[in-house]
Amino acid sequence: MTDAPILITGGAGFIGSNLADRLAADGHRVRLYDALSRPGVERNLAWLRSRHGDRIEPIVADIRDATALAGAARDAKAVFHLAAQVAVTTSMADPRADFAINIEGTLNLLEALRERNDGTPLIFASTNKVYGDLADLDYQLVGDAYAPVDPTVRNHGIGEDRPLDFHTPYGVSKGAADQYVLDYARSFGVPTAVMRMSCIYGQRQMGTEDQGWVAHFLIRALEGKPITLYGDGLQVRDILDVSNAVDAYVRAWQRIDQVKGRAFNLGGGPANAVSLRQLLAHIEALVGRPVDVRYSDWRAGDQRYFVADTRSAEKALGLAPKVNWRSGVAELARWLAAERRLNLPIDEPLLQAAS
Repeated sequence: MTDAPILITGGAGFIGSNLADRLAADGHRVRLYDALSRPGVERNLAWLRSRHGDRIEPIVADIRDATALAGAARDAKAVFHLAAQVAVTTSMADPRADFAINIEGTLNLLEALRERNDGTPLIFASTNKVYGDLADLDYQLVGDAYAPVDPTVRNHGIGEDRPLDFHTPYGVSKGAADQYVLDYARSFGVPTAVMRMSCIYGQRQMGTEDQGWVAHFLIRALEGKPITLYGDGLQVRDILDVSNAVDAYVRAWQRIDQVKGRAFNLGGGPANAVSLRQLLAHIEALVGRPVDVRYSDWRAGDQRYFVADTRSAEKALGLAPKVNWRSGVAELARWLAAERRLNLPIDEPLLQAAS
């Protein structure tokens, strides 16, 4: 193991801090590049420093600062690029900032590695939004959830062979960055891989209405505040515990010679597919009281159904079994209640049963 640091852009964020914790625990030096603009992430940074001390090197800077970013990447032995503008709603309000952060920021980092020309790998956090709103699929209602009529999609989910179809400025910017990352492997030999993520949840997630919705639902329920569902609440996502996501990122780095130039769909898969209404029912059981649910119009680019076909990632990366969504959400509820010092009761028998 060399003493060169591993660079994580967005390293104080939800996935970044969990990834940093794993890498530092494995004995690596970890350089966190983060603007600390998202509320709550400074607590993640403090937590990492308290656990790992000097193995954590923070750089507080913006991904749009090409000079600072090149300096941070100058001696990194690997790069995990998680820094991004992450909300569809924000991209609709300010497309220029979305473009500058997600496309220019990614290009800045790729150029820094291309100029090094020494085989430093980059693993990129992409999104299922690169597949668009999937409006061409036919759906049927099964209980309180949408299900695809196509049996292959229903049984396995959306595969990487699905045509790309960018929708909303966020979808365009993340999709363009996704393609830049893959092309730098083809055109310039930079060893890169792309993770097209479904909904990741878990400890250290500071969820908001626009991003991190599993944690957001839990926080609102724990605080006794109303939750707004956009659409009918029957839309389905496959949710993945952050520990499984971190393992996939680490394994992609470890196997970069075998997977460079490839994109993988990363999510909970069909076994962890859940509609918003089904998740809320589980949350109500955990907190022991009804949740005040309100409804509003569908939002731009929202998918009625997205479940990742994870077979390619599982085979190529040798991934461990996924955390069951019920037990994972129960553990997140426990962590959020403790982290926010909430005295509201969580149903301990249900927590134990879910685990």
